[in-house]
Amino acid sequence: MAQNLAIPSRLCLAPGPSPVPFRVRQAMANPVIGHLDPAFLAIVDAVQQDLRDVFGTANRVTLPVSGTGSAGMEMSLTNFVEPGDTVVVIRQGVFGQRMAEAAEKLGAQVVAVDIPWGQICSLEELSRVLAAHPQVRLVAVVMAETSTGVYQPLDGWAERIHAAGALFLVDTVTALGGIPVEVDRQGFDIVFSGTQKCLSAPPGLAPFTVNERALERLSRRQHPVPSWYLDLLQIREYWGNARLYHHTAPISMIYGLKEALTIIQEEGLTARYRRHRQVAESLWAGLEAMGLELMVPRTHRLTTVTTVKIPDGIEDRVVRQRLLNEAGIEIAGGLGQWAGKIWRIGVMGEGADISHMMRLLVELRRILHDLGMPLPSGVEALEAQYVAWERESSEWRAG
Repeated sequence: MAQNLAIPSRLCLAPGPSPVPFRVRQAMANPVIGHLDPAFLAIVDAVQQDLRDVFGTANRVTLPVSGTGSAGMEMSLTNFVEPGDTVVVIRQGVFGQRMAEAAEKLGAQVVAVDIPWGQICSLEELSRVLAAHPQVRLVAVVMAETSTGVYQPLDGWAERIHAAGALFLVDTVTALGGIPVEVDRQGFDIVFSGTQKCLSAPPGLAPFTVNERALERLSRRQHPVPSWYLDLLQIREYWGNARLYHHTAPISMIYGLKEALTIIQEEGLTARYRRHRQVAESLWAGLEAMGLELMVPRTHRLTTVTTVKIPDGIEDRVVRQRLLNEAGIEIAGGLGQWAGKIWRIGVMGEGADISHMMRLLVELRRILHDLGMPLPSGVEALEAQYVAWERESSEWRAG
């Protein structure tokens, strides 16, 4: 017997997907029109310009790839890596490891730079690796590592990478829309992201941008791009002036992305980044007041993902299942070598809201108390930090 969907109410505080605003869901309910309809193509053009604004770029080729952030990763590597290329991948978490594996599948000679989880790669280490591998063709790094909660500073990287004759590929899946991504200023050549995190749209599109330096390299490939679906030389003809059909665009998803980007414009990027930091720092204060340990030093701690050490004697799955079943709150466990050792809390897009974090702290404390671990409240510390930020923000706006 056919049954209607019955989706439970959830507060999504895992590091993706983040809560999707009603306006975005409403936009996606609009009638589907043709992917070559002039009305839809006007939306396509607007989405591209809005993405340029969020990426901080004037790149001509800026578009949402049809697929999740992983499709953006595949697009970035498939088009710009050839068999035998030396590719340096900074491997400091699960998603750096994925890029290394994907590059190997393309026949690249991968030089993996292993960084201890929770730490960052220094400019000095990058320079050492580049000097040791003068034939390098591409360097790939994750700006915001979702598996660890690490923010990797990238100022100064492009100059050294370009001096070595390589392209610079940056994963901004957990950054775009939540922390500054300045593609042109920082000299990134190839950049991909995802819609389901700080942009607060559903999963299904991968914002992508590439500059002329990378496109010139693409035009000189010695081998055909080994993917029909992700061949940028073909895809860009639909997103550019030619409007040549390649594949049917995910029309409803693009409606949703357009509305999500409009919401970001209304808030303003500077205010949005401040909100993410304000809520994240308030959450950190609350967790630490409860006696919980944060995994990443403050100097390179992401404001979009907070990683918390699970206390001794507490079982990861038990706490997360109770949060979900009793409070309707979803957080995530650890991945890779941190599986079973940490919780990951998303502070992303619509989820970066102080009331959500207050609710999480109250419910987490209650469950830990039930499991035999009484902890002090973190709510007062969270509120105090938030108020301090509000005072500073008022002065900033007045100035």
